[in-house]
Amino acid sequence: MDIKKIAPDLSVSEQLFPQDIGIVAAQGFRSLIISRPDGEAGDQPDHQEMVAAATRSGMEVRYLPVLSGQVTDDDVFAFSEALAELPAPTLSYCRTGTRSTTLWALSQAGHLSTDAILKTALEIGYDLSGLRSRLDAHKTSGADERSSIRHDIVIIGGGAAGLAAASSILKRRPGSDIAVIEPRNEHYYQPGWTLVGGGVFKREQTERSMASVMPKGVQWIRSACEGFDPEKNQVVLEDGSRVGYKVLVVAPGLKLNWEAVEGLKETLGKNGVTSNYLFDMAPYTWELVQSMRGGRALFTQPPMPIKCAGAPQKAMYLACDAWKRRGVLKNIEVEFHNAGGVLFGVSDYVPALMKYVDKYGIKLCFKETLVAVEGDKKTAWFDIEDAGGNVSRLSREFDMMHVCPPQTALDFMKRSPLANEAGWTDVSGETLQHTRYGNVFGLGDGCSAPNAKTAAAVRKQAPVVAHNVLQVLDGKAPNAVYNGYGSCPLTVERGKIVLAEFSYGGALDPTFPSWVLDGRKPTRAAWFLKEKMLPGMYFDQMLKGDEFMAGPKILPHRPTAYEAQDACDFNGPNDKAA
Repeated sequence: MDIKKIAPDLSVSEQLFPQDIGIVAAQGFRSLIISRPDGEAGDQPDHQEMVAAATRSGMEVRYLPVLSGQVTDDDVFAFSEALAELPAPTLSYCRTGTRSTTLWALSQAGHLSTDAILKTALEIGYDLSGLRSRLDAHKTSGADERSSIRHDIVIIGGGAAGLAAASSILKRRPGSDIAVIEPRNEHYYQPGWTLVGGGVFKREQTERSMASVMPKGVQWIRSACEGFDPEKNQVVLEDGSRVGYKVLVVAPGLKLNWEAVEGLKETLGKNGVTSNYLFDMAPYTWELVQSMRGGRALFTQPPMPIKCAGAPQKAMYLACDAWKRRGVLKNIEVEFHNAGGVLFGVSDYVPALMKYVDKYGIKLCFKETLVAVEGDKKTAWFDIEDAGGNVSRLSREFDMMHVCPPQTALDFMKRSPLANEAGWTDVSGETLQHTRYGNVFGLGDGCSAPNAKTAAAVRKQAPVVAHNVLQVLDGKAPNAVYNGYGSCPLTVERGKIVLAEFSYGGALDPTFPSWVLDGRKPTRAAWFLKEKMLPGMYFDQMLKGDEFMAGPKILPHRPTAYEAQDACDFNGPNDKAA
């Protein structure tokens, strides 16, 4: 909870939860304005829950939902009216605090100077400079479509992909004009959450402040992206302001769709239901593993695509290893319910994994998709597809269940002109250039390239994007290519890993010769790499543009005069990928 005072009678905050309200009331706040519409995210409480919590604490509440990127005249009027009527001091919240701050700023247009409004917002961490023209004109009727901010390169997302791409660009061309649009204040090393759930890492080892990992020299725009206007080379922000670009890099990640499984969100974190896919939940996985003495443990994997396809079974193997070491595995039924038809997508690694399946006595249940959870009854429901394609529903009781949630493209990407039919940023699988807009690139979990969605893939994608972005800025055709490399360190027991490395088509693509490290076999060397080396390589190399053993392949291509002109004409409305 990060509350920021913007005026004597008003403070703003990022998303609050019912358990925060008692603290807020104790701090002296007498009223609450909810500016975020229901249903924007899976981890978001319904506004009625918040109203009930605030009412119990003696606070008055107004629900004034504002659509991201569409702060209207009516929204501002309703906000001003609420401030006048509600008892002070008031706390207003939305997803990041940006919409609440924007509503305050526009309500003050004509009362305070534009410079004073922008300075006040910036002092509490919100850069609203894109609203300057609207504030100057005292307008409250909608976003000004002219972009008052413009950068050579704009990057959407401050995760692994966005920051690695920014650093790789800066390594090639120091001083490049880059803006990174990212609302979060924390950055996570997500591959480490498997080891948190296995009792190897502490959760704190996987978290750093966004400010500490943001590449030096880039401008960090602390706002959420709401949409795109590629015909005008502009990004639309949460507050309705726009940021112009010459080249755009899209790396927003993906959505964990907890709501797709009925009852899952309500029981997650209790009733024995956990997931290593959440920072806050991974310690609960280890707590359950430590406390379990007998019963049934279910591990689930949804339909592809998902980030780190091996993560669901990594959690299972580490749990089984811990139970075996304690001598209780013989008392536990372990089941792996996989919506797919195979244990792992690259067959060369399956024999080694099957040895551990047999060793731990795991029951493999293929073509079984988790569709509902009754947490209080500790019952899971699966849709089961038989060989003829017929689907039936089966229930399984459990004592512990580790869930990998279904995963989709983010909502704002799905409705954007940059997305393909599935909602992913539509890019070439080799150059990572957009298929329709030549000055747009995509990488990471949110792009359409048919590779495994892993941090290792990002490590190889970022240099390709960096090279090709500068090619386009220089009026040249992209000529760096990505071969689909991905890696999945499958933690089959504490101290040993099957290091799967592969490229497009499931071709083996090992970093080391087999006499140094044979990834098809469980080795302690691979465990040492995962536990001791990869976190440092992530924070101190990949995020800082060090491309050791990750440099891009450059094609010896000489573009024709037509191709060169097509690549450099990025200000046109319908650029084509070269």
